[in-house]
Amino acid sequence: MSYLENLFGVSGKVALVTGGGTGIGFMVASALAHGGARVMICSRKEAVVAEAAACLRAEVPGAQIDAFAGDVSSEEGVAAIADEVRARTGRLDILVNNAGITWGEQLDRFPHRAWQKVMNVNVAGLFDLTRNLLPELKASGAGNDPARVINLGSVMGSTPIGDGAYSYAASKAAVHHLTRILAKELAPDQITVNAFAPGPFQSKMTEFATGTEDKATRVGKNVPLGRIGAPDDIAGATLFLCSRAGSYVTGAILPLCGGIHVATGAGLFDLS
Repeated sequence: MSYLENLFGVSGKVALVTGGGTGIGFMVASALAHGGARVMICSRKEAVVAEAAACLRAEVPGAQIDAFAGDVSSEEGVAAIADEVRARTGRLDILVNNAGITWGEQLDRFPHRAWQKVMNVNVAGLFDLTRNLLPELKASGAGNDPARVINLGSVMGSTPIGDGAYSYAASKAAVHHLTRILAKELAPDQITVNAFAPGPFQSKMTEFATGTEDKATRVGKNVPLGRIGAPDDIAGATLFLCSRAGSYVTGAILPLCGGIHVATGAGLFDLS
């Protein structure tokens, strides 16, 4: 095994990625498959993850990819996902809580029902699935190679950006705080818990703003580094946190946002 494979590879590990059929979830699944892991992906629409699994098998010859329907929006749905994982494998090394939804509306028309729906998926579903799969994660964690949990937050949970997605932004702030809480509580069990806080990437959720290259370029101009995120940005962060390289990192909220989280207004005393 080469130095880089030993440091960043995930060969032999078993991973579950919720919402793994599209967008950032698919980018994560692809990175793990390329790294040598067996990857299970699930989403509400089985046809979507089945197609994604076929793409991954073509992209990574010999990769072990499982796809099944799974819905984290209810207690019953979460339990069903955990049961499906146990039926397919006797271990779980990596859990990526990527499934999420949003809701956009102007402040004066933002509906009450948008809070329960978004918080159920983005926060409660994430928490419940992690809790349900703790026995498997605890069993695989070791001192020099802990089990890994990655939660999907957002730069909107780190900075005061609403853009009409009030419940989404608040839910992602909750994900960040919950990530830190779980990191503290699960460290003795040799489980690391970290989160991504992405900025704009091309995905189904952001298709309205990044669905074409022209739109993506225009959105990218508002990012300090001058572009939207790319699949390699997600892949590199995923392999870091899930491999030997990231085994000493827990409780981190990784800003994959091109600097949006530190962007501020014009210089306060700029007299030019």
